Amino acid sequence: MLLTVSGPPGSGKSTNAARLAERFGLEHVSGGDIFRSLADERGLSLAEFNDLAEDDGQIDRDLDRRLRETAVERDDVVLESRLAGWLAADEADLRFWLDAPLAVRAERIADRENKPVAEAREETEVREESEAQRYLAYYDIDIADLSIYDVSLNTARWGEDPAFEVLSNAVEAYEPSGDEGKYPVTGVSYDF
Repeated sequence: MLLTVSGPPGSGKSTNAARLAERFGLEHVSGGDIFRSLADERGLSLAEFNDLAEDDGQIDRDLDRRLRETAVERDDVVLESRLAGWLAADEADLRFWLDAPLAVRAERIADRENKPVAEAREETEVREESEAQRYLAYYDIDIADLSIYDVSLNTARWGEDPAFEVLSNAVEAYEPSGDEGKYPVTGVSYDF
C-alpha cells in the first residue's frame, strides 16, 4: 500500500505519517526530513535553505525526483511531503491532506523548534508563499487545489489521537478495486 500525507508546515504531517507507517507496517519516507538534512549539510537554517531553493530550482527538483521515484518503485510506504499526493499521482492508494489554521500551526512549529510564535508564523508565511510560487512555476501545480486528495482534514478540530484515528479508519476501510475510484492527476508534467 502506498499512502501519501501532504499539508503545510505544522499541520501534523510528520506525526501522522509516522504513526500510519507504524500501524500498517509501512516505511515512512519524509520529504521534510530530506530537506532538513540537506539544509544541515550546508550549515543553513530551514529558512535560509528555503531562500537558496528560490534561487536554485535544482534543490526542489532533486528532492521531488527522489520522492516520485519512491512512489513509482515502492508500494509499502507512507510518502510525506507537501507535494506527495501530486508526485505519487496514480501510484497512491490513498492521498491525505492535513491542515490547520496558521495560528495553530505557528504555535506547533514554535513549540517544536523552540522559537517565538511570531517568528514561526512569519517564517511559515514566507515559506508557504515561496513554495506555492515554485510549485506553480516548476510543475504547474496549484498547491491550494485539494481535488486530488481522498481525505482533507483540519487537524486543529480534533486532538492528536482522534485525528489519527480518522486517517487510520480511512486506511482500514479502503478497498482497492483496480483503477476505479482513484482520482488521476492529469495534465501535469514533471520536469526534474
